[in-house]
Amino acid sequence: MVRVMFWLLSLLPLWMMHALSSVLWPVLYWVVRYRRKVVRKNLSESFPEKTLPEIKHLERKFYRFFTDVIFETLKMTTISPKTISQRMRFDNAAEIERALEKGASISLYLGHLGNWEWVSSLPLHLPAGVVSGQVYRRLGNKAVEKVLLHNRERMGAVCVEMREVARRIREFDIIGYIADQSPRRKSIRHRVPFMHHNTPAFVGAELMTKRHGAEAWFLDVQRVGRGRYDARFEKLDYDTDAEYGITDAYYRSLERSVSRQPEIYLWTHNKFKHCEK
Repeated sequence: MVRVMFWLLSLLPLWMMHALSSVLWPVLYWVVRYRRKVVRKNLSESFPEKTLPEIKHLERKFYRFFTDVIFETLKMTTISPKTISQRMRFDNAAEIERALEKGASISLYLGHLGNWEWVSSLPLHLPAGVVSGQVYRRLGNKAVEKVLLHNRERMGAVCVEMREVARRIREFDIIGYIADQSPRRKSIRHRVPFMHHNTPAFVGAELMTKRHGAEAWFLDVQRVGRGRYDARFEKLDYDTDAEYGITDAYYRSLERSVSRQPEIYLWTHNKFKHCEK
């Protein structure tokens, strides 16, 4: 039933989905008030220099974007490779190709920035034969998870459950980690300065990267129009002597991207709940 519903909704043209989003985001913001307290807290603490009216303006921009992403994610069920290649661009994919040609394997660090679901179209921009993986965490709703996994693999990527990464990592030439989620309190091993917070950080991606001898890259994403994104690959410059130098460098890059276009970051998650003052 869930898959049928996704499929039917995805048949709508994207312009119509965005029109529906324009109608529904005010409902989500003013009527449903979906996670308004969490978003207000996250934005206020992350941008202490902004006034309350500026924070409220940023909130509204975020909710407009957030609702767009919901519909764009639905569109993944039927969107064509040609259309998504035009709308989700990877401006310097040739740099990744050159690294792979030299025999490197790549750990690609992403954040919940822009349309992270559409990043799964990356294989369309890489040579045939390059095996791309993306790490995911299991969802409580198995029906929704099944649809999302199907959508993420439509353009050639392979989904790998988090607990399977260590066993399967050598299958992939490039593997993507959305590494900005908050670990459980008992699992915290490292903290980083991020958006005015002493933020707990996942370090599993770094452990896998070092164990596999992979290169660490960051994917910087900008929204350049409604349903249009430009992404650029940046090789992370990190302190090789630091225990978690890659993680530190990743969060520095992510903070720069978020500060540039804050409305396209996912503020509904309570990712700062375990931060130290």
